[in-house]
Amino acid sequence: MPIASSASGLVRKPIVLALAAVAVAVLSACDSHSAASPGLNPRQVTVLGSGQVQGVPDTLTADVGIESTAGDATSAMNQTNDRQQAVINALVGAGVDRKDTRTTQVTLQPQYSVPGPVGGASITGYRANNAIEVKIHPTDAASRLLGLIVTTGGDATRITSVHYSIADDSQLVKDARARAFEDAKNRAQQYAQLSGLNLGKVLSISEAAGATPAPGGPPEQAPRAAAVPLEPGQQTVAFSVTAVWELK
Repeated sequence: MPIASSASGLVRKPIVLALAAVAVAVLSACDSHSAASPGLNPRQVTVLGSGQVQGVPDTLTADVGIESTAGDATSAMNQTNDRQQAVINALVGAGVDRKDTRTTQVTLQPQYSVPGPVGGASITGYRANNAIEVKIHPTDAASRLLGLIVTTGGDATRITSVHYSIADDSQLVKDARARAFEDAKNRAQQYAQLSGLNLGKVLSISEAAGATPAPGGPPEQAPRAAAVPLEPGQQTVAFSVTAVWELK
């Protein structure tokens, strides 16, 4: 019996030692995690930077339509198509690339009389409209070509809008983005100095882009063969960036 009791005591000791080792390991892991926490959430500063650059537009886009009214649908559509084709041919003859013109809308609608006291409205004719978008570059030819459109289309001409753009603004975008980041970095550097810390590495960057086109709207319909006064102005390419820097 004493021998059995001694053996039982020997078995219990390794078990107790093993449990103690596990407890120490768990506590060590907790301490290690607590010590690493500050590294996972460093002191940081979040700033918003902005930058913009301006460029001169090199392309004018005009929305041009031809509208005709006739007693029957076929006549209205034929008159509109013939006049619109004449406008397109005139533009191509003046140097506009045919790929820079595209049809944007074709409509044909009945026109009704005013309902009388007796009976409803009746169809009095048809109105057809054929609209195209024309890209003109360089822009110094825009006034002359818009005048040509009006001369060719006559009273059936409709110019609904014009707007300027920059065909390739990739360099402007790069410059605006660089200015936005530099602005954000300067702000972050100032905050770091004010707080008595140094600026560390960038933790995250997000951006938002926006372009402010030069003002433009539908010009008044010009007299026959007259040039339309146009000013391209400047187009602004703007970026804003939100950046997070580590403070150390």
